[in-house]
Amino acid sequence: MEGNIVVPMEHGRQVDLLNCADEPIHIPGSIQSHGALLFFSADGALAGWSANAPALLGIELALGSPYSALALPVAALELMVDYIDPEDGETTPTMVPVSVQGAEFDCIVHAGCGRVIVEFERREAPADEVTLFAVKAHGSIERLRRQKSIEGLLASAVDQIREFTGFDRVMAYRFRPDDSGDVVAESRRDDIVPYLGQRYPASDIPTQARRLYVLNTLRSIVDIGDTVVPLLGAPDAAPLDMSYAVLRSVSPVHIEYLKNMGVGASMSVSIVINGRLWGLIACHHMAPKLVPYSIRMAADVLAQVMASTIHSLESRSEAQVIERSASTRTKLIEDLLIEDDPLETFERFADAMVEVTDAQAQVTSYYGKLRVHGDLPRELAEAIVATLPESGHDLLVREQRADWPEAIRERLGKWVGMLALPFDPASGGWNIVLRVEQIEQVAWGGRPEKIVAMGPLGERLTPRGSFDAWFETVRGHAHPWEPTIVANARLTLAELVRVMASRRAQTEATRAQLLAMLGHDLRDPLHSINMAGMVIEKGNSQPTIGRRIQSSTSRMQRMISQVLDMSRIDGGLGLGVTLEPTDLRALVEDLIDEARLAYPAIPFQLVCDERAMVNADGGRLGQVLSNLLSNARHHGEPGKPVRVCVTTRGREAVIDVSNAGAEIPPDVAATLFNPFKRASLNNPRNRTGMGLGLYIAQQIVREHHGEITYRHDDGEVIFSVRLPLL
Repeated sequence: MEGNIVVPMEHGRQVDLLNCADEPIHIPGSIQSHGALLFFSADGALAGWSANAPALLGIELALGSPYSALALPVAALELMVDYIDPEDGETTPTMVPVSVQGAEFDCIVHAGCGRVIVEFERREAPADEVTLFAVKAHGSIERLRRQKSIEGLLASAVDQIREFTGFDRVMAYRFRPDDSGDVVAESRRDDIVPYLGQRYPASDIPTQARRLYVLNTLRSIVDIGDTVVPLLGAPDAAPLDMSYAVLRSVSPVHIEYLKNMGVGASMSVSIVINGRLWGLIACHHMAPKLVPYSIRMAADVLAQVMASTIHSLESRSEAQVIERSASTRTKLIEDLLIEDDPLETFERFADAMVEVTDAQAQVTSYYGKLRVHGDLPRELAEAIVATLPESGHDLLVREQRADWPEAIRERLGKWVGMLALPFDPASGGWNIVLRVEQIEQVAWGGRPEKIVAMGPLGERLTPRGSFDAWFETVRGHAHPWEPTIVANARLTLAELVRVMASRRAQTEATRAQLLAMLGHDLRDPLHSINMAGMVIEKGNSQPTIGRRIQSSTSRMQRMISQVLDMSRIDGGLGLGVTLEPTDLRALVEDLIDEARLAYPAIPFQLVCDERAMVNADGGRLGQVLSNLLSNARHHGEPGKPVRVCVTTRGREAVIDVSNAGAEIPPDVAATLFNPFKRASLNNPRNRTGMGLGLYIAQQIVREHHGEITYRHDDGEVIFSVRLPLL
C-alpha cells in the first residue's frame, strides 16, 4: 500500500457521566475481529477497510481502487454489482457464501448513506450443516402461527430458537409503556440461574440502542472478550455509519453489562410492531459463539412471523374491546335519549361500562347528585368528584397516585386510576370509571440504578455489577389505561355531549311549551271562577257555584304544584322528601276512603291489605297513589272497579293499582314516565292533563329508593310501586 495514506477513522466519543445516554454506537469506528469489512463510495471506489482486511482476505488495498479491480471472490464481486449506484440509495443486505484462502466466509453486502459496505464474516459450520439448521428454523414458523395467545407464542419461540441456534439461554422480553422490560418466557440450561419473571429498567437499553434495535432487527456479539479491529480510511473521511453492519463493534458499556451477567456471547432479535420495539428475543451463551448468518436470518424471519402473529392477536383483542364498547355506547345513548334521569341510566349501564373499560367502580355525578357502583365509599366518591374541574370539557386520565391533587392522595386508598368523562359540564355531569392500585412485587434483575465508577472509557455510569434478583414492592400505580379504551372513551364522550345538548334543547322547548300550555289550561278555571264570582255578586245562591269554584281552584292548584315539582326536578334540587316510618296499609286505606267520597259512582276496591312498614314521606307518597288512582279512574272502562292491593314480597312492599282496560301500545308504554307525553295531551278522558303526573310520581318513588312500573295482565292495566320494607 505504498503511497496509500490511511488513518484510523473517527469513532464514538468517550462515554462519561454527561453523555452516556448519547453514545453514538452506530459509528464505533471499529468491528468485531471474526470478520473483515470493506466500504466503497457509491460509484464503487474503495473508501476504507478494517485493519485486518488485507491479511484476512489476502489482498492488497489502495484508496480509490475500483471494486472490480480487487482480487475478491467472483461471487462477492457479482453481488456488489447490484449495490453500485443504486437508484434508491438504500438497499437491504444480501449474502453469498464464499471461500477465501481456504476459509469459509459469508459475504454480506448492503448500501446506505452514500456508501456500499461489504462484510466478510467467518463461518465455522459447513454449508450443509447451515442448510440443515436453516430448514429446521423455517419449520418452526407454522408452529408459531398456530399459537392462540401471546404467552404461548413467546414460550414456543424461545424453545425453538434455542433448539436451532444452540444458545445456553434464550429469553423473550416484553416492553412496558415506560420502556422497562419483563422476561416473560425463557428456555435455558438447567445449571444456569433463571431470569424468568425479572424486570429490567428502561435505562438498560438507551434511546440510541433502542433506535438501532428497530432499524437493524438482528445483532450478534460473538465474543465479549474480543479485541476490536479499527477501520482505516482517508484522513478527512466522514465516520462510517454501521447501523446495518453485522460486524459492528460493541459499546464498552454493553460489554461490561454482559460480563456482569457472566455472558460470553449474545444475539438479539427485535420484535417490531408498527415501527415500535414491542419486545426482544435475547440469546446468551456462557462462552464465545458464532452462529452462521443464515441461521441468524432464520431467527430474524421467525421474529417477523412473531411480530405479525402478535399484531393479529392484539388486533383481534382490540377489535373485541371496540365491538363491546360500541354496543354498550349505542345502547347507552339510545336510553339517554328516551329516559328522563341520566343518573338512573348510567347506573343501569354500570356493569357494562365497568366491563368494557376493565375498571372496578363507576361514579356518576349530575346536578350535585351521585350514584356509586362498586365497593368505593360514598365519601371518597364525593371527594373524587370535588377534584374535577368545574368547566371540564375533555377526557381526564389519571393512572397513579401522583397524578391526583396532593390534598386527596392519602384518602384514595387503592383507587388510583381514573378515566372521567364530562358528559354535561353545565350541570356538573361526570361519568367516572376507576381502577384499583396494582401492587407489584417486582423482581428486578439487580438494582435498577447504576453507579459511578471508572470504566474502560473513564469515569461514567457503570452497569449494575450484580444480576441477582432485587425485589421491590411497587405501589400507587393502577394498570395504565390502554390506548384502545381511551380512544373508545373519547368516542363515548363525544356521543354523550351530543345527546345531552339535544336533551338540553328539548328541555328548553319543553319549558316554552309548558308556559304556553299553562296559560291555556289556567284560562278555563280562571274563567269559571270569574263567572262564579259575578253570579255571587248578583246574589244568586245556587249550590253548584261553590262546587265549581272549588273544582276550578283545585285544578289550578294541581297544575301549579306539578309545574313547581318539575322545576325542582329539572334544577337538580329533588323533591325534598322527609322519610319516616310509615304504615303503608293505613295510608292506602285513607286514600281509598277519600276517593270513594269524592267519586261515589266509581267502585274503588281494596282487595288486599297486608301490613307493611316503610320509610316514607306520607304526603309525597300520597301524591303518587292519588295520581295512580286518578289515572285508573280516567282511563279505566266505565263501570268497572279500580282495584288496589298492598302486599309484601321478600324485603319489599308492593302496591298494585289496576283498572280494566286494553294494553297500552308499546311505543306509548316506552314513554309513560316522560313529561309532556303526546298520549296525555288533548286526551278526551284527561282534558286538563299536562303529562307530568307519572313523571313526577316516578321521581318521588326514586327518592324513596323504590321503583314504579307498568304491566298488562288478564285484561287489566296495572301500575306497581315497590318500596323497601323497614
